[in-house]
Amino acid sequence: MKAKREYRDRPTTEVAVLDALVNRTDDGMTVFELRAAVSVSIDDLEEALATLKDDGLIVVETGGPRTVIKPHDRVVPDADDLAEDESWVEWLRERFPL
Repeated sequence: MKAKREYRDRPTTEVAVLDALVNRTDDGMTVFELRAAVSVSIDDLEEALATLKDDGLIVVETGGPRTVIKPHDRVVPDADDLAEDESWVEWLRERFPL
């Protein structure tokens, strides 16, 4: 599953982080899990996480034995968003980024 369309015009690393988090909405992910899922340097990941947190698009939960990062509810697509068909232009744009 991907983050909502309105959050897809961000830098590549931020979009990759949001997509990874949307796929694990309930459990969240640790920084190490995100780094493995996104495959970027720790510095790039740290920068992306800082920006996403400043923009209110992620939530950091520190309770329990580990710190997990989750997407904000507004980033997670609902059933209506998932049911929408992609236009062929969007399909091309995602496959061949400019």
